[in-house]
Amino acid sequence: MSAYDLIIGIVPRGSGEILTHAAVEAGAGGGTISRGKGTASNSIFQLLGFADSDKDLVYILTPAQKTRGIMDAMVQSVSEKKQPFGILFSLDVNSFVRTGAISGSKKEETMNEYTHQLITIIVNKGFADDVMAAARKAGASGGTIMNARGTAREGDATFFGMEIVPEKEMLLIFTKNEKAGDILDAIKDLPCLAKAGSGIAFASPADNFTRLGKEK
Repeated sequence: MSAYDLIIGIVPRGSGEILTHAAVEAGAGGGTISRGKGTASNSIFQLLGFADSDKDLVYILTPAQKTRGIMDAMVQSVSEKKQPFGILFSLDVNSFVRTGAISGSKKEETMNEYTHQLITIIVNKGFADDVMAAARKAGASGGTIMNARGTAREGDATFFGMEIVPEKEMLLIFTKNEKAGDILDAIKDLPCLAKAGSGIAFASPADNFTRLGKEK
C-alpha cells in the first residue's frame, strides 16, 4: 500500500483558496479549508507568519510521491507575497478511510529524521489560551486556535475518554522537534487537562517545513 501525506498550510484569512487551487492544478484531488486564529507575539510573527489575526488552514491529502510537486506549486502560488505570509508543512498519514476501505502504510523514516512536530490539543471551550500560555513558557513560539464541537449523540458519555461538552477548542502548535517534549510536559498538568477525560494532546512529526512568501 502507498504512503500518504497530509499537507497543511496556514495563511491569512481569504488566502486558502490560492493554495488549494495551486494544489489541484499540480495533481491534488482537492482540499479542505478551515478557520483559525493566530496567537503569536510580534517577534514570532516576523519569524513564522503567525499573528493575532484570522487564519485559513488548508489541508491536502495526497500520495507521498506527489507531495513535493504539489508543495512546490503551492509555494510558487504565493511567491510574490511578502514574508511573513504563512507556513507550509506535511505530516505522515499512516492510514485513512475512503469509500469503505482503509488505505495507507507507515513510512520508513524515524522520528530523528524530522526537524519539527505539530502538537494538537483539544480542550473545552475557553481553555486554549491557558494552554498556549503554558506552552509559550516552555518554548512554544505561537499557535493557532480553532473552534470545534463534540459530535457525540445525546447520552453518549465519552469520546476518546473525554466528557462530551459541545463547544471545544483545538490548539495547533508547530514547534521544533527538540522543544516538543518540554511543551507537552508543561501542559499535561494544567487544570484544564489534569482531570481524566477533560482534554487530549498529541504530537505528530512534520516534514517539508517551508515559509511562504518572498523574502524581503
